[in-house]
Amino acid sequence: MEYPIFRIRDLAVEDRPREKCLRQGTSGLSNTELLAILIGTGTKKQSALDLARLILQQAGNDLHHLGKLSLAEMEKINGIGQAKAIRIQACFELARRRKAAPPAIRPKIRCSQDAWKLLEGILSDLQHEEFWILLLNRSNQIIDQVRISQGGISGTVTDVRLILNAAVEKLASGIILAHNHPSGNLSPSEADIKITKKIKEAAQLLDLSLLDHLILSDQGYLSMADDNLMP
Repeated sequence: MEYPIFRIRDLAVEDRPREKCLRQGTSGLSNTELLAILIGTGTKKQSALDLARLILQQAGNDLHHLGKLSLAEMEKINGIGQAKAIRIQACFELARRRKAAPPAIRPKIRCSQDAWKLLEGILSDLQHEEFWILLLNRSNQIIDQVRISQGGISGTVTDVRLILNAAVEKLASGIILAHNHPSGNLSPSEADIKITKKIKEAAQLLDLSLLDHLILSDQGYLSMADDNLMP
């Protein structure tokens, strides 16, 4: 009697490793499911999940042992070729390097000058306007700096949705706005004050703090927070 061939695509969608990962994140997957994602595809007779189980059995269901298996040892398993074995080894090597690497030190914003120093080299000498944001965590450390828009010599369009989307995606707690005035005039325009107010009100709805709005030029910078100009 010939048994039917079982493949991952025969599983219910919610039970497939990749789809399950999208719903629950990698922490919601078993070791077998994580390994199956690395393996990618199975064979005519074995699914990626079957192959993952075989590899784990070869390692005694011990991830430490699995990380020490050589390419030759993995390739002895029927269905595991060189490409699949290399992917698995590469994953463990990345894990080892991550463990050995020191954590990245994120710059911390303590005052407006700290923010200015980060943005000075980007914005001060431009001959056109650009709008940037700094995204901060709860400790006021920089998560990311993002250019929102680029315009002409006298202005740039700023989309509040892009700013909030970037902040939410990065799980930021605080935002600092920044743009440049190629003219050298550091005084905020009426439009600058209006957009600052609009962004602040929108950010509050998402429990985000708008901390400052910097205007930069080759003459220096102005902090709306320092000068009590924040709406």
